[in-house]
Amino acid sequence: MDHSEAETPNIAYKTFTFEDNNENTQESLSVSIPEVLDPHYGMYVWPCAVVLAQYLWSQRQELRDKTVLELGAGVSLPGVVAARCGAKVILSDNAEKPLCLENCRRSCAANGLHDISVLPLTWGEVSPELTQLPQLDIILGSDVFYEPRDFEDVLLTIAYLLRKNPRAQFWTTYQERSADWSIEVLLNRWKMSCVDVDLETFDADKS
Repeated sequence: MDHSEAETPNIAYKTFTFEDNNENTQESLSVSIPEVLDPHYGMYVWPCAVVLAQYLWSQRQELRDKTVLELGAGVSLPGVVAARCGAKVILSDNAEKPLCLENCRRSCAANGLHDISVLPLTWGEVSPELTQLPQLDIILGSDVFYEPRDFEDVLLTIAYLLRKNPRAQFWTTYQERSADWSIEVLLNRWKMSCVDVDLETFDADKS
């Protein structure tokens, strides 16, 4: 068997189009996202990523020239949309998952984004990459509350970033998988609070 062929990932590209068709404006944005047939969670576009990307599209005027970090970016749909809306974006994923980091780069290339940094950041670890980040305005996390064992590591990282960037906000989408799972206790421990945003307020309540 040719090893070069064996190491070539099986990639499928999905196109996502975001539209605004009100009386005053007719705007749209299409992005192409590569998915890799791989057992890693971060190689697929999960529903939460689409919802967060839709929210970013609804906030596109606010995103312009803002510095945005996406945690656990994987296929990077939200980060790519933020960049296409004029934000200065940094993508990150687990330092122990080089394939996910490579897919972040692949998503950037697919959308003609050549000035986006891709960094190895592992939740719960205060690494040099984390401490040397520039000043941030917005931190993104799509479905980062997936495994309960990771919840505190995620919030430790968020707490560190918000204390270092007191004017920043953390925007996240989550899928409720169990009524027994909650981050409320951890939010209190790290002295953070959250505000729920209803899906219908940014047209994300439709299929």
